[in-house]
Amino acid sequence: MVTSAATIGASLLVAGPVQAAAAPQQAATVSALTSVSKARAAKQKSRANYAVRYAYKQIGDPYRYGGTGPGSWDCSGLAGGSWRKAGVKLPRTTQQIYRAVKFKVSWKGAVAGDLLFFYGGKSHMGIYVGNGYMIHAPGSGRRVKKVKLNSYYKRNFSGAVRPGY
Repeated sequence: MVTSAATIGASLLVAGPVQAAAAPQQAATVSALTSVSKARAAKQKSRANYAVRYAYKQIGDPYRYGGTGPGSWDCSGLAGGSWRKAGVKLPRTTQQIYRAVKFKVSWKGAVAGDLLFFYGGKSHMGIYVGNGYMIHAPGSGRRVKKVKLNSYYKRNFSGAVRPGY
């Protein structure tokens, strides 16, 4: 009986320090994941800023159905071209882009670089540039422009995504 008690006691002594040592390792893992997340978020934000700057340079270019630039654009071509210049490849059409980008955002949660989608079939999109504005290629006979996101756009909003993660 003394032998079994000694064995049990010994195993408890061994188990104690191992569990105590595991706690700092878990904290280090959580800290490492947080720093990776922060680095990833910083890289995404840098790419988003680049995409927005590129979109600004396209203001005044003509709309062309199927246009992927440079020189003329449709709405998804402009978004895809801007993000491509920032190092992120997106699919071709509005619906494909919305499905492919997994990071979804709300109307109120949008930040510069996010892609905003409109109408039930997500048939139109623009690049949010901050302060309640977006840049988009509005349609035939028109030119790429920056517009205020007024109540019309809010009523027709159908989703948003954040590329680059």
